[in-house]
Amino acid sequence: MQYNKILSLVFLCLLFTQPVFSQQDRVFSGIVTDQQDQAIPGVLVKVHGLNTGLVTDLEGKFTIHLPASKEVTLDFSFLGYKTYQEVIAASTNGKKLKIQLVEETTDLQEFTLLGKSELSEIRERAFNVEVVDARKLHHTNLDLGHALDRVSGVRVRESGGVGSRMNFSLNGFSGKQVKFFIDGIPMDDFGSSFQLNNIPINLAERIEVYKGVVPVGLGADALGGAVNIVTKNVRKNYVDASYSYGSFNTHRSVINTAFVAESGFTFQLNAFQNYSDNNYWVDVDVSDIETGKYYPNQRVRRFHDTYHNETVITQLGVQGKPYADKLLIGLTAGKNYSEVQTGARLVSVFGQWHRRGTLLMPTFKYQKRDLFTKGLDLNVNANYNFGSEQNIDTVNRRYNWFQQYKEYDVPGGERSYTLYKFNNNNAVFTANAHYNFGIHTFAISNVFNSFNRMGSDALNPENDKYEQPRKSQKNITGLSYQLNWEEKASVSAFTKIYKQTNYFTMSYNPTGDYGDVAYRNERENFTYPGYGITGSYFVTGNIQAKASFEKSYRLPEPEELFGDMVNLQGNLDLKPETSYNYNLGLSIWKQVNKDHRIDVSANGFYRDAKDFIRARLNNNQAMQVMDNLYSVTNIGVEGDIRWNYKSLLSAGANITYQDLRNNTEFEEGQTASSIVYRDRVPNMPYLFGNADASLMLQDAFGKGNDFNFGYNLLFVHAFYLYWPSLGAEKFDVPQQLSHDVNFTYTTGEKGRLQLIAECKNLLDSKHYDNFSLQKPGRSFSGKIRYFIY
Repeated sequence: MQYNKILSLVFLCLLFTQPVFSQQDRVFSGIVTDQQDQAIPGVLVKVHGLNTGLVTDLEGKFTIHLPASKEVTLDFSFLGYKTYQEVIAASTNGKKLKIQLVEETTDLQEFTLLGKSELSEIRERAFNVEVVDARKLHHTNLDLGHALDRVSGVRVRESGGVGSRMNFSLNGFSGKQVKFFIDGIPMDDFGSSFQLNNIPINLAERIEVYKGVVPVGLGADALGGAVNIVTKNVRKNYVDASYSYGSFNTHRSVINTAFVAESGFTFQLNAFQNYSDNNYWVDVDVSDIETGKYYPNQRVRRFHDTYHNETVITQLGVQGKPYADKLLIGLTAGKNYSEVQTGARLVSVFGQWHRRGTLLMPTFKYQKRDLFTKGLDLNVNANYNFGSEQNIDTVNRRYNWFQQYKEYDVPGGERSYTLYKFNNNNAVFTANAHYNFGIHTFAISNVFNSFNRMGSDALNPENDKYEQPRKSQKNITGLSYQLNWEEKASVSAFTKIYKQTNYFTMSYNPTGDYGDVAYRNERENFTYPGYGITGSYFVTGNIQAKASFEKSYRLPEPEELFGDMVNLQGNLDLKPETSYNYNLGLSIWKQVNKDHRIDVSANGFYRDAKDFIRARLNNNQAMQVMDNLYSVTNIGVEGDIRWNYKSLLSAGANITYQDLRNNTEFEEGQTASSIVYRDRVPNMPYLFGNADASLMLQDAFGKGNDFNFGYNLLFVHAFYLYWPSLGAEKFDVPQQLSHDVNFTYTTGEKGRLQLIAECKNLLDSKHYDNFSLQKPGRSFSGKIRYFIY
């Protein structure tokens, strides 16, 4: 539910604190749900024509007293839903009512910030969190990554088109410094078949974005924030299917369905596929491969960048049992194929090199509220990934961007002659418990992660380097205490213990003779304590202030230590990074009058990080490598404003400024001050934002036929590609603007049919990310979606 939906009810609630009637002769009780049979807390239940009423509790339930022998009309209203009226006849005695509210056809393009569904949690939540209502975006062609790219403080950068390598930045922290979860389960090492920019938005119901401090319940070693993707809480049968086709021969299809029996038996299926040739135009310098003649600034098509993936997620089990609110076992299976067009920069071009990946992951999920005693909730999750990745580089050619090539009549590859296939065997086990009694809440969590890479190369089976261990284990334990004061203020203190053990080998020359190589087993152990505190205070019913502090650690990921076998080189010398994170925020929700509403929020943040892990180009600038930068500071601000007029018009904008500086004055082995001391950290945007507007016409072409128009603007200021003090040219990545438009036509009653047309990058401007790799230009797509709830 939206912050602006829920908090505006605070004022309404205050109007209805007196007894409803002096003579309460008939008692009616009931529950209010949405179209998915999920309870809606905070619904205003008003006696029509009178200034009396109440709001539903946390479970959507209510009890109301009505006068005897009199017909009464009850109004049920909640922002975002159509008002519902229930007529209670004079002769009707008290009975149980079940009221279902229908969601208003509002801006499906609008990127809406949500709060928690429970009213008290909204007031008490002290974390700097924004939540995206993914349901409002189910009609679009957005994947999870590009949906998040519209949140203030977030930048999603890719090395190309569909399925390309993605870098996620949140308030200046990026990559693995920000952790990702699905329903609270870490997405560590799920493989290339399951990543944010190939998962459709339809998989999620909402997306929680934690900036800075991360709740203990997520159990993450996040340095600067976390993203939790919350999938649909299935309570009834439904089908939601869609197919889209767009530029660059891009096909996307999604089907989500579930069966829920009265007994609680539940079966859920989510399946999706993506395909694209990714043959968009790029501007590069090209040399003729035969003559060597130089052709600067040529406009050419990418020709070896096809990507496709197919994924199926199934879950089977029971819900609503005395022993379990939810007990599900499942299997996630998928595969992908990805052609490698370039290296870390466009100067490298390939024509045959490609990768394949598979995902095979059994899952287990258990949830129980009020376990043994009221207020004690338990969640347990586990999964194990048997998936594999294969790097296929067996054609000894050298390509240029004109698709010319030279082939060499000896065994070899375009980068490294290999058929290396490896399994990133990864196990994740999470358990967390919350105990709430009165104004006190205790929470404890533990996350265990085990990684073991095993591989072999069919072209070089005798090479014993593939038999060397590449293992990592980490365990994060957290404990927190939260105190709430009369739903007006809350404070939470917590501590975390971070542990990691890495197993690997180092090569050495035992005899000194040329070519003599042996391996020595190594083991590294890290144990660090973290801690923090958060606070929230409602200055008035519609003004909330938040503050938080945390000392956090982030342990190196296996991919950073051991490489990804494509464009990321491993670095076994990486050390854990740590940061002191400070956040301060203010939010205001203002209902100007019955038609106009304005929501404003502003946040400031400061990060003081040591052993900061960042990507740089390796020595030959063909691959990226992760490296420690001793000290980095980041100070920034972000703001968001949104205006709504009835359900007709909506507009909003957000802006983020962040100033990451190299605070390392003396580098290792140097006595003089570093030339890049206090330089802005390169390859990191520092000023960016979004703006959007939408028009919603309900019943535009007859009752039940709605038309929506949406517009979105993305702005990224020019930023540095290299250290500013090391080059004459300052801004190597130019300023970028992208205009996206969206048209949606919705029709149907019980079944809903949507026809969607989209255009991204309307003006065909040039966009760059990750070391100036060029992204796709203007693209068009059409989508058809049909859903029954």
